Amino acid sequence: MMEALRFQVVGEAFKKKPLDVKTPSEKQQTGEQSSATRPAKYFGSKVFNREKMYKYLSKDVYEKMIDVMDNGARLDREVADAVAAGMKQWATDCGVTHYTHWFQPLTEGTAEKHDSFIEHDGKGGMVEEFTGKLLVQQEPDASSFPSGGIRSTFEARGYSAWDPTSPVFIIDDTLCIPTVFISYTGEALDYKAPLLRALHAVNVAATEVCHYFDPTVKKVTSNLGWEQEYFLVDEGLYSARPDLLLTGRTLMGHDSAKNQQMDDHYFGSIPERVAAFMRELEIEALQLGIPCKTRHNEVAPNQFELAPIFEETNLAVDHNMLLMSVMKRVARKHGFRVLLHEKPFAGINGSGKHNNWSLSTDNGVLLHAPGKTAEQNLRFATFIVETLMGVWRHNGLLKASIMSATNAHRLGANEAPPAIISSFLGKQVSELLDHIEKADVSDILAMAGKQGLKMDIPEIPELFIDNTDRNRTSPFAFTGNRFEFRAVGSEANCASAMIALNSAVAEALVDFKKRVDARIPELQQKLDGTGHSATFHAIIEVLRDDIKTCKPIRFDGNGYSDEWVEEAARRGLDVEKSCPIIFERYLDDSSIRMFESLGVMTKKELEARNEVKWETYTKKIQIEARVLGDLSMNHIIPVATRYQTQLLQNICNMAAVFPIDTADKLSARNKKIVQEIAERTSTIEKGVDELVEARKKANKIDDEHKKAIAYHDTVEPKLDDIRYEIDKLELIVDDSLWPLPKYRELLFIR
Repeated sequence: MMEALRFQVVGEAFKKKPLDVKTPSEKQQTGEQSSATRPAKYFGSKVFNREKMYKYLSKDVYEKMIDVMDNGARLDREVADAVAAGMKQWATDCGVTHYTHWFQPLTEGTAEKHDSFIEHDGKGGMVEEFTGKLLVQQEPDASSFPSGGIRSTFEARGYSAWDPTSPVFIIDDTLCIPTVFISYTGEALDYKAPLLRALHAVNVAATEVCHYFDPTVKKVTSNLGWEQEYFLVDEGLYSARPDLLLTGRTLMGHDSAKNQQMDDHYFGSIPERVAAFMRELEIEALQLGIPCKTRHNEVAPNQFELAPIFEETNLAVDHNMLLMSVMKRVARKHGFRVLLHEKPFAGINGSGKHNNWSLSTDNGVLLHAPGKTAEQNLRFATFIVETLMGVWRHNGLLKASIMSATNAHRLGANEAPPAIISSFLGKQVSELLDHIEKADVSDILAMAGKQGLKMDIPEIPELFIDNTDRNRTSPFAFTGNRFEFRAVGSEANCASAMIALNSAVAEALVDFKKRVDARIPELQQKLDGTGHSATFHAIIEVLRDDIKTCKPIRFDGNGYSDEWVEEAARRGLDVEKSCPIIFERYLDDSSIRMFESLGVMTKKELEARNEVKWETYTKKIQIEARVLGDLSMNHIIPVATRYQTQLLQNICNMAAVFPIDTADKLSARNKKIVQEIAERTSTIEKGVDELVEARKKANKIDDEHKKAIAYHDTVEPKLDDIRYEIDKLELIVDDSLWPLPKYRELLFIR
């Protein structure tokens, strides 16, 4: 019986003890702690990083590989063979027997097909072999992955190709090779290929703009530091909730009397079992080269966060995808299940994955950090403004890049930014931009002989963060030397947001340079002999135009207010809330023009990806509708009816023992509950029937776009209506009969 199972798994949860994972201090007391067990010693031990390359490759091959990784040099087959040989030697020394091309299809997860090293030796035996050909390219079946119509079922050929900029790593007995995934006809079927193109585009565009300020800059790198929020629940309780198991979230469940209202979980003491899980997770992550830095309790009960040191964006994305996989495996060893759904529980905070993004040069300069000189601060203002220009022009696209059926539940709630993209800058940066906009160019910039440039702008402190408040309602907030894209969902692939953001900024920088270069000749004639710099005059004139243009994206107020929604619409920002319609921004003329001009994605690829997005949205709502219908009819209504029968029997027994007037008084409460159960179960049954009919009607629509809209408009709202009735029943049905673990049991780790 379901109710018996519920009490069994709840009881087992109380008995759970953490695995025997000793703390560093405990190891030190027992003599186990040594320098070899310190994180710095085993960091990257399962990664074929530069240290391993130097050891297992010849000096010539090593130098060629560094050139490939750092400068994008072409990798020839001879070098690939030598690298494969060294890589295989390292892997077999580590006990590896298989290899796989590890890629990121449009399923939001990762994919891998394992092959062993063995080949026929031609003499009736086997030999272990791994060539450059096997390293560089494989041929996974492309027909079974989402392609949005690019590949038909009978057109199965697709290619995975090694990405040398992301190091190879070991999981268990398998060598994992990060790769891109493309179709036989060359279109990208993954996230990595367009991400690499977007990173190349922003590198080229930003480097050219940097040359205004420092001609020695050779490369600009996009950096990403993600913050992974997640929930943990006991595995037994998870298994007793079919909705959690099949959809990742609870489709029903009344609030616990105590949840997060006391604010006592945030940054609180980490429960012992959770600490044991975190320790093992961090050890595995560090061995895989993931630079874990921070761990803590988050706001909601059973919610936690892990954050690494920032890395180059492509590598950071790979590490996040890898970490989510490792988290799930390690959690099960500790009797937990990880929930990465953005809103697994109603009424408490959901989970995001804040993307801290910045640009830096090859000589170590953070382009979004204020400097000490006038020239450095002009560069700072340039990259701040052009980032805002990209966000302003493509605010709808950026929202589409982080939108999903799951993240839609989180955005706009009290713990997450609203589904309107805006940027918080803080008082000092806002004042800086306002000054540039309003002051005369001659007042802003002047030459002082050999003393260099001077700007008539108050000095910006180096420690900017301490002088800037934080706005938790801002989806894209400036936080001192970077922007924090807070709207990204916890189970999302960061690449989606990073493709859109880096592309938008690259386009803005390209346009900025084009307009600056066009003004320089005229200003050179105008300023001839005055001692003023035509280039810097041109930069400030263009910045003044752009500051005025992108001003609507700047908002430092309360993003949750109704007034902001109205104001955002007046400003021309995208305020659409329907997930399927938001996806349309990928197919705007401005989006297609941007992606194609930068070489990031073609119109065909964008159309295909939107087909996948619409289809994925429909399927997720469809699964939720089926699960809720099943639970309603086969679990909730039968249990409620059983309790109703018990109450009716009690009423009859009262009537048989007491006088009618007395029995009526004694049975009044039970009669009221019987009536309420009848009304609510009837409403649930009617709601399920309507849900099924709405689903059937929507399923007849062939066009994926229109079908997704139908699911959003006619199917999804009925889920909330049915849930409301079930949650009310939970409050009145005998607790011993209720079939599913309740929030008070799910949300507090024993």
